[in-house]
Amino acid sequence: MLKTRIIKPADNAYVYPLLIKRLLMSGSRYEKTREIVYRDRIRYSYATFNERVARLANVLTQAGVKAGDTVAVMDWDSHRYLECMFAIPMIGAVLHTINIRLSPEQILYTMNHAEDRFVLVNSEFVPIYKSIGSQLTTVEKTLLLTDGDDHAADLPNLVGEYETLLAAASPKYDFPDFDENSVATTFYTTGTTGNPKGVYFTHRQLVLHTLSMASTIGALDSIRLMGTDDVYMPITPMFHVHAWGVPYVATMLGVKQVYPGRYEPDMLCRLIREEKVTFSHCVPTILQMVMNAPNAQGHDFGGLKMIIGGSALNRTLYEAAKARGIQLTAAYGMSETCPLISVAHLNEELLAGSEDERITYRIKAGVPVPLVEAAVMDSDGQFQPVDGESQGELVLRAPWLTYGYFNEAQKSEELWEHGWLHTGDVATLDGMGFIDIRDRIKDVIKTGGEWISSLELEDLISRHPAVREVAVVGVPDPQWGERPFALVVARDGQVLDAKVLKEHLKPFVEQGLINKWAIPSQIALVTEIPKTSVGKLDKKRIRVDIAQWQAAGSTFLSAL
Repeated sequence: MLKTRIIKPADNAYVYPLLIKRLLMSGSRYEKTREIVYRDRIRYSYATFNERVARLANVLTQAGVKAGDTVAVMDWDSHRYLECMFAIPMIGAVLHTINIRLSPEQILYTMNHAEDRFVLVNSEFVPIYKSIGSQLTTVEKTLLLTDGDDHAADLPNLVGEYETLLAAASPKYDFPDFDENSVATTFYTTGTTGNPKGVYFTHRQLVLHTLSMASTIGALDSIRLMGTDDVYMPITPMFHVHAWGVPYVATMLGVKQVYPGRYEPDMLCRLIREEKVTFSHCVPTILQMVMNAPNAQGHDFGGLKMIIGGSALNRTLYEAAKARGIQLTAAYGMSETCPLISVAHLNEELLAGSEDERITYRIKAGVPVPLVEAAVMDSDGQFQPVDGESQGELVLRAPWLTYGYFNEAQKSEELWEHGWLHTGDVATLDGMGFIDIRDRIKDVIKTGGEWISSLELEDLISRHPAVREVAVVGVPDPQWGERPFALVVARDGQVLDAKVLKEHLKPFVEQGLINKWAIPSQIALVTEIPKTSVGKLDKKRIRVDIAQWQAAGSTFLSAL
């Protein structure tokens, strides 16, 4: 251990802990009159927001919640969720954001595994909660969330209805100091096998993540996504990595915030238009849903800036969004990383290049944000050259990466093998610092001894004008080991088959972008591609579906 000089602070010096309450202090300091909006139902100022956070803290404390207890939330994206993101960790409890799109069995597992003691339940999810309630092992009390109706929902051990309880509570609460390394939040991420895994983040990690994200999206001139005059609305579930952590940034800066509740495309478009939303974020499939919504037709989205993450941003979607006035910026992260790792920052050299080159870099995973270290590692734990060509698993270090999986010691050690967090993504790093995600390790297709990137194929196939959506997976092949298989959703009135797809991909083979054996020999035209609970392509389910179709000899499969 390096021997450095450490000076003992004065006895009366205040050692400032990095706690979530520090973020709350700033928003009302800067912009007390800025609004927080929930759909077309509620709007109030930051001053009122601070009071409501204090009222909620009083409600929870009076209900018996203590420091260290886990408090779960089952709600759509709302002002209530934002209040919970502050009040629950600020009293020293742990916020469990439940993924309400999981199956009831998976929700039950996560709640028991997280040892939830208190649960806030939206009236819409009361049937799900009641179906698993008798099997919950640690929950003691519930609290009902409503939009002004159904206050009499029959929840077991019900304390009361959210707004009624807040109205009767004191608007003041003396939030205490405590160790900044205390756990603040937890949620569960689903993998390809086994039960969901619980990741967790401390106050210190969330504060540092917030500061880094604020400096990245607000100070880098080639990005400039959100400043104090912007209007922010998440289109990423708040149960998914705290809506990517942006609500903490928006609150710290006093930005006007709009919360859409349940994701309904027409409502999202209406809120964007009426509330003059200028910044948002989502996965590619959700953006496509919004742009295809009836309420979006003929609407100029000019001035809307969006971060796209969760899945690769392809050129076709980038250009389609740009034609509608939306500026997209790719970013990279995952549940275990809080999530922000990199954003597509363009330096002076790239900004001086051609439009085609700028797009190429804007849709990459981007450059690591401040305080993030990234490297590419082979299976033996050796670092690969930073040359934009050498591939390996992307590994990371940053002060906000989860320290492991809750009560999963072996999986935690695997996550942090060699002292770096392993992402499970195949990537390259180039001399400008750009991360280029080539594929998930489990999704790379190995055919005839060669590796094929499913992400690259999806990008190229999506450029065909008849393709609305595409997913590519590897399927077993007796001769080649695996072969690419494409699921395609065609645009209305368009016809596609394997031969058309082959002709479309031939020029990319001639340009050297892909090899000829990367052309899928089979495609399936479908009306919808399976998605995960957070809107990503569900390749696990896609492989199962294809195997079943092949076994049944389905006639809608098209082969060369």
